[in-house]
Amino acid sequence: MDWVRGEPVGHGSFGKVNFAVPTKQSTQVMVVKSCAASRSATLMNEKLILDEIKGCPQIINCLGDSYTYENGKKLYNVLLEYASGGALSEKLKSSRDRQLPEIEIRKYTKALLKGLHYIHKSGYVHCDIKPQNILLAEYGQVKLADFGLAKRVESIKDEKLRCELRGTPLYMSPEMVTSGEQGTPADIWALGCVIAEMAAGVPVWGYSNITQLLMKIGVGDALPEFPEKLSEEEKDFLQKCFIKDPSKRWTAEMLLNHQFVADQDDTVTLNDERCESGTPSTSPRCPFDFPDWVSEGSAESTVTCPIHSNGGSWSTAPAERLRVLLVGETKIESDWSVADGWVSVR
Repeated sequence: MDWVRGEPVGHGSFGKVNFAVPTKQSTQVMVVKSCAASRSATLMNEKLILDEIKGCPQIINCLGDSYTYENGKKLYNVLLEYASGGALSEKLKSSRDRQLPEIEIRKYTKALLKGLHYIHKSGYVHCDIKPQNILLAEYGQVKLADFGLAKRVESIKDEKLRCELRGTPLYMSPEMVTSGEQGTPADIWALGCVIAEMAAGVPVWGYSNITQLLMKIGVGDALPEFPEKLSEEEKDFLQKCFIKDPSKRWTAEMLLNHQFVADQDDTVTLNDERCESGTPSTSPRCPFDFPDWVSEGSAESTVTCPIHSNGGSWSTAPAERLRVLLVGETKIESDWSVADGWVSVR
């Protein structure tokens, strides 16, 4: 598809976002993500994954890619559908007290669960669920976006001897912080953080110091806080997301049948034609399936930022692993997020 670059829409750690205007007459509204071709690995990863999981209405649609030469530089570009409502983070900032009514939270939660269920049964983990990566389209549609950090479950499981911090600290799961496990349960923990933030108007962790934040998440039994005023259904839903043991945390499929979202007007259909990967789900269908079930995510780890003890072997204590990370014995490649001043660890 031929296009020309239009007005800026936004900017991320990967590069810039602009409107993309088709050169031929078209009703398609697009945006283009661009970065230097020499630093395009993350954007290429996003393009490949979006091509594999296309067809789900709760996932942003990729419309193609191309290389261009602009101002003497070679750029790699990925064309995406335009979400006219912007990011959920922007909606929260513009809402009264930065809070959303429960009926709206239920609607968004159900859509996000459908998208996550499709991603997970397709064999992927998103790895960076947060309000900035949730887009709002016309007719109230919700779209999961930014798959630059996403990984195949199989590739994560093959990297058991090394770990990395992937994602944004405020939304990281305990197993991610302590041992680098980034399976499908980590996406559910992050989803819980997003839902609680929609209800409270502020992030679930009240720490501005990243060292204190990671220690709070990774060590001890502390759980994210959420408002007491929530309905019993919403509280119960969040409790299922915030189970410390990832092997006992509820899956997206199980949560779709939770009363907090299952009684919405649109009937829960896990085999929706538009969201069917053809792969049978291995998720338990009720909480009582847990005793004989081990999460695929429980032994998964990824590879970008290895964390070792001084002797080169793994430390068995989460606090010690965090100490090694936080005192700087391991270099972490990261970009400062424009929004909220938090680090997105790549």
